[in-house]
Amino acid sequence: MIFLKTREEIEIMRAAAQLVSKTLAMLAPMVKPGVTPIHLDKLAEEFVRDHGAIPVFKGYKGGRGVPDFPATLCFSINEAVVHGIPGNIPLKNGDIASIDCGVKLNGYVGDHAYTFAVGEISPATQKLIDVTKESLYKGIEQMITGNRIGDISHAIQQHAEKHGYGVVRELIGHGLGKNLHEEPEVPNYGKKTDGPKLKEGMVIAIEPMINMGRKEIKHLKDGWTIITADGLPSAHFEHDVAFIDGKADILSNYQIIEEAIQLTKH
Repeated sequence: MIFLKTREEIEIMRAAAQLVSKTLAMLAPMVKPGVTPIHLDKLAEEFVRDHGAIPVFKGYKGGRGVPDFPATLCFSINEAVVHGIPGNIPLKNGDIASIDCGVKLNGYVGDHAYTFAVGEISPATQKLIDVTKESLYKGIEQMITGNRIGDISHAIQQHAEKHGYGVVRELIGHGLGKNLHEEPEVPNYGKKTDGPKLKEGMVIAIEPMINMGRKEIKHLKDGWTIITADGLPSAHFEHDVAFIDGKADILSNYQIIEEAIQLTKH
């Protein structure tokens, strides 16, 4: 069942999404060689809690035989696609780090992700990051009256595959609200006009996960981390988006993240 949100609920969700953005912006200057992901995770948890929210990933149920997720951030480096557990191995020059954060604020969830370059990265890896982010916005552009989820999915797939990249099939975007994962499912591939019709008050997390090489993935033994099957890098971008007045309203904020990144370059 898809839970449509009122304007008041969407404004609460905007505040939750903006807190995630502020958390990622706070971390941005520290995503650099020599810093450990586990250190950044501790800073993120403190920041989220200091702002009156709780980290929704921490303690997330892992299912049969898999421990609950132990961290505030999903920290996925290079060939890790998503759900990486922050560790104590320092980041190194040339890495890319996809950082996904989720919070619950005033009963509603914000959840989005950004892929950061660590130091100087190769032109090929930079292109992967750029195209993945472009594909996110291509999907968002399809949030217009009369369209369906499949129109979003198709636009993402077309843009990524046009550049020769693999679009992950097993992991998808989702509805968002009082819970981290709600209906509808939002795949990053598919056919136009498939899936539920966009309706006023729908809030979704759109999150392309795009591989430099093949689309296939595999799970690591920790039960959480998912990596590319061919070992090539993967990028991940995610926005929280509401459908209001027949168009997309992006609740999260990349501008403050990118301003923080630019400050570190001067």
